[in-house]
Amino acid sequence: MAWSVRCFPGVRESLEALRGAGWNLGVATNGAGDIQRAKLAATGLTSLFDGICVSEEIGARKPAYDHFEVAASLCGTRLSTDGWMVGGGSETDIEGGRAAGLRTAWVANGRTWTDGLRGPDIVVWGVTEAIEAMRAAAAQYCSRRSSSW
Repeated sequence: MAWSVRCFPGVRESLEALRGAGWNLGVATNGAGDIQRAKLAATGLTSLFDGICVSEEIGARKPAYDHFEVAASLCGTRLSTDGWMVGGGSETDIEGGRAAGLRTAWVANGRTWTDGLRGPDIVVWGVTEAIEAMRAAAAQYCSRRSSSW
């Protein structure tokens, strides 16, 4: 089953653009290590990530703060307000990411946010749109910082 997983169009190129712009990229996922890593390998994206954090391998599941902290560490960085969590899970990805001090992008894929939880920073249709929105937010943040100096 894991080998039937495919990468959505434009995702590889968008991730490569983030890496080229100096972003650290990681995967934070719940599940069994062998299955999650096989799915990632099937997409051909493994080499684009600085770290891959799988709950079974570290003993902590999202939305636990520890999961996000280890994921950041595996990417060679620390949790910070400059970081992002992109995902489709309202509690595991969005609430967990926010609790870890990250900005959040919810990949709606046609769904409506109705969980009664505080909404994400960004709602997008798919991953490529999330990447575009994060880059735009980062550019706006840098512009505001440089104008305040």
